[in-house]
Amino acid sequence: MKTQTPSPAPAKAPAPKKKSSGGLNPALVIPVLLIIGILTYMFVFGDGSHFQEGDNTKEPLPGDYFGTVYKGGFIVPILFTCFLTVLVFSIERFITIGRANGSGSIDDFVRKIKSQLDRNEVAAAIQECDRQKGSIGNVVKTALVKYQQLATDTELNKEQKLVALQKEVEEATTLELPMLEKNLTIIATLASVSTLIALLGTVLGMIRAFAAMGATGQPDTGALSTGISEALVNTALGIGTAAIATIMYSYFTSRIDVLTYNIDEIGLSIQQNFAAHY
Repeated sequence: MKTQTPSPAPAKAPAPKKKSSGGLNPALVIPVLLIIGILTYMFVFGDGSHFQEGDNTKEPLPGDYFGTVYKGGFIVPILFTCFLTVLVFSIERFITIGRANGSGSIDDFVRKIKSQLDRNEVAAAIQECDRQKGSIGNVVKTALVKYQQLATDTELNKEQKLVALQKEVEEATTLELPMLEKNLTIIATLASVSTLIALLGTVLGMIRAFAAMGATGQPDTGALSTGISEALVNTALGIGTAAIATIMYSYFTSRIDVLTYNIDEIGLSIQQNFAAHY
């Protein structure tokens, strides 16, 4: 009796690899920026040329803003670090989201893809994705490749194919979005934390001012002005940093929303086209 050798099980298709989130690593960048902030505070703002008699323990020269900022106290380098962090990660998001948009106009790309799908020119649409590149090009190309596979599939019915196509678009979008949203949390956090740190510096400055008055029983103009200066410098730095962070966060989230909307629009067009032709 002839024995049959069992046929090997079909190999599973490899799972799609998750894209690297890219971007700067906050654990490395923020400590470096803190060091830069401290060194700038000590050797730039605290340089003797900004103070009377060349001594940074004296009053700053009239109209010298560097010396005035130095008198803001030890909270200043922390706030300056917050400002640098917002600046660096904003530039990084500009570059990352700009690359995600691809090499051409998104609106033109969406119109071309929808037009090619209306003519059922899937191969041409895939070539357009290769030219566009970026996150939107990657997501649409993934969906179109799946489109071609499902078009020749004989095992699934039409409803199952539409579900598979929709799932492919959702998975591709999910893999791309973390790259776009990375480090936005840091900018959003600094939008509120900077104000709180500034408030701490303001309170410490006012404590110093009133403590100087209470120590002598008479108003000490020098100590009083130093304390008020410290309070106002910290307030200005904190509010300015928080304002920039808030604007940048709103700007980047709006750009990501537009990109996501365009992806959803093309994804819906792909599903409608597949339903119409298959």
